[in-house]
Amino acid sequence: MNLRNKTAIVGVGRSDYYKRGGSEPRTITELAVKAILSALDDAGLSIEDVDGFANYSSGGGVEPDLLAQILGIPELTFTATLTGGGGGSAASVGLAGAAIMSGQASVVVTVLSLQQTSTRFGQIMVEADVRKDETGGQGGYGVQPTAEKDFIASSGLIGPGQFFALLAQRHMHKYGTKREHFGEVAISTRNNAMTRETARMRTPLTMDQYLSAPIISEPMCLYDFCLETDGAVAVITVSAERALDLKQKPAFIKGVAHGGAGRWGQAIAWMGMPEEYFASSGHRPIAKRLYEIAGVGPQDIDVALLYDHFTPMVLMQLEDYGFCPIGESGSFVADGNIRYGSGSLPVNTHGGNLSEAYIIGMTHLMEGVEQIRGTAVNQVEGAEHALVTGGPASIPVAGLILSSSAD
Repeated sequence: MNLRNKTAIVGVGRSDYYKRGGSEPRTITELAVKAILSALDDAGLSIEDVDGFANYSSGGGVEPDLLAQILGIPELTFTATLTGGGGGSAASVGLAGAAIMSGQASVVVTVLSLQQTSTRFGQIMVEADVRKDETGGQGGYGVQPTAEKDFIASSGLIGPGQFFALLAQRHMHKYGTKREHFGEVAISTRNNAMTRETARMRTPLTMDQYLSAPIISEPMCLYDFCLETDGAVAVITVSAERALDLKQKPAFIKGVAHGGAGRWGQAIAWMGMPEEYFASSGHRPIAKRLYEIAGVGPQDIDVALLYDHFTPMVLMQLEDYGFCPIGESGSFVADGNIRYGSGSLPVNTHGGNLSEAYIIGMTHLMEGVEQIRGTAVNQVEGAEHALVTGGPASIPVAGLILSSSAD
């Protein structure tokens, strides 16, 4: 089933964003409810209109049954959850679109609520004052020993930052990528966040500051890691036909693809990928399929919202989505191409996971919709196509193209 231009995102909403632990005494459910109500109000819809949920990562720990009960949804006709972590953010919209096009639902909510004080879900602490886990351990995330993960377990790799550092090192070894190239991602993203009131990090960042920051996992320093955040974001998807009668300008879903090469598999959780795409984001087959579905190419993308849990993975996504040749993303960013206002491809105009907030990719969805509407804080003039990605992580990784028209 080709979903091109048959569905659209019509509502986006969020809770406040908090530094990890700062959302208490609010509950994770309260954060989710606030985001959903905000998204419905944005769309001009009500609770009575909702009949579906399409989430990922179990909605950050808040299940549809509880949300339906609390919100007073009359009846749910569709609920589904994608496997995986951050890769499901973009893909969840495709799941919502499939439900709508198959007649299983008409107004579908995708919500991710994150409160790491209670769920203990997340990456190694990256802000200077929370580097040590509150229990005295070495971080709140770890890979449990299994037959296929024994190599990683015995090597002492305990958090995603360490895993992705290996891919970054390989990229540097193969292609001559430098830390300054990672720094350009961190700095340009911070510049974008400085103009957004919602961003958690709004102070300037220089290359000298970046290069002198503490190394967390070689070659990645403090500023290469995303923010640990509490908060929630929700989006509302409906049919393209219904979208034309609602409150906001629709962001039409021109194409969505998720999954990945089988040998990419568990990705950083096993490190057994073939050499040709070991130092990659795992998105290469997704990008090919996404462009075919959407009927566009990298030259048509006006703004890219690339999942940025770690700066090196932004570079590798630039390559995998065809914005520059494989191995040349370092020089691509060094030439200023990802800078808002001057670059050929503005990237993460909202500040991303690195400087606005880390809601596991959902802020990228929100920014993509705002760019298409023409209401973004750092608006790209004349933006017609926005690329939103989910992952890099284990399968599924995902890509989504939003469009300003259904042509």
